Amino acid sequence: MQKLEVFGANKLKGQINISGSKNASLPILAATLLSSKKVYLNNLPKVKDIETMINLLQSLGSKIKFTKKQIIIDNSKQNKKFASYSLVKTMRAGILVLGPLLAKFGNAKVSLPGGCAIGTRPVDIHLKALSKLGVKYKIIQGYVHAHAPKGLIGSKIRFSKISVGATENLVIASCLAKGTTILSNCAIEPEIKDLVNFLIKAGCDIKWISKRSLRIVGVNKINKTKYSVMFDRIEAGTYLVAAAVTKGNLKIKNVIPNIIQTEINTLRKIGAKIKVKKDEIHITGSKKIKSINIKTAPYPGFPTDLQAQIMVLLCKANKKSLIQEDIFENRFMHVAELNRMGARISTSGNKAIIEGDINFAAAELMATDLRASVSLILAALTSKGKSVINRIYHLDRGYENIEKKLKKVGAKIKRIN
Repeated sequence: MQKLEVFGANKLKGQINISGSKNASLPILAATLLSSKKVYLNNLPKVKDIETMINLLQSLGSKIKFTKKQIIIDNSKQNKKFASYSLVKTMRAGILVLGPLLAKFGNAKVSLPGGCAIGTRPVDIHLKALSKLGVKYKIIQGYVHAHAPKGLIGSKIRFSKISVGATENLVIASCLAKGTTILSNCAIEPEIKDLVNFLIKAGCDIKWISKRSLRIVGVNKINKTKYSVMFDRIEAGTYLVAAAVTKGNLKIKNVIPNIIQTEINTLRKIGAKIKVKKDEIHITGSKKIKSINIKTAPYPGFPTDLQAQIMVLLCKANKKSLIQEDIFENRFMHVAELNRMGARISTSGNKAIIEGDINFAAAELMATDLRASVSLILAALTSKGKSVINRIYHLDRGYENIEKKLKKVGAKIKRIN
């Protein structure tokens, strides 16, 4: 099994180009199932979750061609309605094929999803909302067996809780439903806006009618479409933290700074100097890192997917900090590994208290999930000596060429078998 060796204590300097968004690409790939015309997608990141979703689409009968810069998806002969556990088990986004399959065929059998081991990821919100479109379902031996006897019929649906995945599934499904669907209490993450923009470009009738409400009028067919996926805001945030924690100087390119304003403001409060241009962010890490209290929240709040990374930075702060994790339970699995490197972090329920003024010590480490694995790299980049990070397959699910990008800006990092 592959590992990463990291030799720390170098300031990062240079430019990093940000890849396309994994979390925008996955629902857009699922949404292509609605179309019988060709779909051309640009800027997909080369990460494991995208590869898995492409394999899932191919198992459902999609014909997919790869060129240097784009993928071409042809679903004109796509006819299978069964998404197996072997493909869905490694990523939670597998459940996103349920909506389009029901919209297209009126029935589907989809495995309950996997992904990172960070708490329960209930699909109840998806299923309850789909039932309001006329879907009947049973869960048998880990599979959702769902059918819509009269096809999908538009309805008014209010999500009981803000859920990114459920919003995506229902937006996609409603595009081919009969009549009008009103979705309220929707998630408004930029990746959802990207999905909606893709569907509008493909000929769907979708309109934001308030901050968290969408009106979708069902259409009969989806047009041939070309679309370029947005940048990965979590990757951008990760490299911004990398600059701050190593007291480095980085230019982050191919971004839309407005989308990550919360992250930029948080890093400024902690002490980083940040200049923003049209599609780039220039960050210089400060010698003095200030403590801060952070709560993770749905967009536009502070993203849960950057919680582990910011925790590493706060270990270097001048005083005690607090992080409250309000999105996922069980998302402090990186704490034990950071403490092994010399951090002093204590957790109670969904709160972590981080003592400041820490110098990390190099160690052999174990990644537990995608974002935890990158937090260990950030800690290792600041420690003297060699750290070894095991189980880096988590990392490959969501970061394209991470060691190449870090090497280019001065990190001493290499992949070993």
